[in-house]
Amino acid sequence: MSEWSTPLRGVNTTVAHNARVWNYWLGGKDHYEVDRQVGEHIHSMFPLIADVARADRGFLKRAVAHLAGEVGIRQYLDIGTGLPSADNTHQVAQQIAPESHVVYVDNDPLVLTHARALLTSSAKGRTDYVEADARHTEEILQAASRTLNFQQPMAVMLLGILNFIQDTGQARDIVRRLIGAIPSGSYVVISHPTTELDGEANREAMAFWNKNATPPITARGHDDIAGFVEGLELVEPGIVSCARWHNPDPSEPSVPQYGLIARKP
Repeated sequence: MSEWSTPLRGVNTTVAHNARVWNYWLGGKDHYEVDRQVGEHIHSMFPLIADVARADRGFLKRAVAHLAGEVGIRQYLDIGTGLPSADNTHQVAQQIAPESHVVYVDNDPLVLTHARALLTSSAKGRTDYVEADARHTEEILQAASRTLNFQQPMAVMLLGILNFIQDTGQARDIVRRLIGAIPSGSYVVISHPTTELDGEANREAMAFWNKNATPPITARGHDDIAGFVEGLELVEPGIVSCARWHNPDPSEPSVPQYGLIARKP
């Protein structure tokens, strides 16, 4: 665990923050005491949360490996990066295709500080970092165009970020604006918590989170999540627990977190 006594400038250490608590659940070191306290309390209410965090990270790895390997995608726009951990988007993509370009987007100063220090590209590829809120799609797209070619297919990664957009209509508009900016043959990757898939216990835990941490979170069901990619072609097996998406290990428990990849025709 980190023993940070002096917070980075702009980092509020009096309120738990999702990126740091998520890092704690993943076994990382980039968190403060308030994050550990909230993380432990959430875990006591919803013991599956650590499995959710690991499953979400595993889904990212398998999704990027599929896109980079089987599909041949060489550009990635990763919105809601979170703190660097194992198997980050550029690491997975560039291990398969070293020339891959990745743009990370987040609005947390701690995330951006670590991203710039740790998320370094291969010699043949490129990574870049954009400080922006997910709601500010035009700002994101303009900044990402410095690194990504929007005339060529790419993947937009939205893992564990749409759940922080409380209004479903607004979340859907964000996804539609992003989809509208990418060419045919591009992909959208989404993971999102739910109270379905035996996740009813998640409801109480989320209520505690919204009173004691930031940003506030919301769960959504299958139909709402399907609405995010309406008009796109779902990659098999469709919208499933992220732990089940292309996972060859049948022993990994299913988790109440949906995962999907969809292609823009």
